[in-house]
Amino acid sequence: MPDLPPLPADPRWKVAHLPFLSAVSAALILCAASAGYVAGGGASALGAALGVLIVTVSYTMSTLVIAWADTVRPALLMPLALFTYVLKYGALGVVLAYGVSTDWSGKTALGMGIVAGVMVWTAVQVWWFTKIRPPK
Repeated sequence: MPDLPPLPADPRWKVAHLPFLSAVSAALILCAASAGYVAGGGASALGAALGVLIVTVSYTMSTLVIAWADTVRPALLMPLALFTYVLKYGALGVVLAYGVSTDWSGKTALGMGIVAGVMVWTAVQVWWFTKIRPPK
């Protein structure tokens, strides 16, 4: 076995942003559902909320897998991260392919919820790591 690098003194910083981002995502789910309901009724509210929820689960899963792999054995980081991304985008592709082929009236709101979730999660994560808690 090769010598492994020492573990960081406090590996919790890798997931310290998750509670705040989860709260922001919960607020965004409520906002998206409200906007969807106003714009197109119950189906649009459900679609918008599901879109944000898909992004939240996806990004949280990636963060947890990457943080775990980096803490346990950094050599696992690239294979596990790539596997996670393939799994996530494969599942998202199946969901979107199925959604496009249906007549469900909330599919446009679902797409808009996904876009909103990606934009907000990414912006808040960048803000967190640059302003609130820069990594050491």
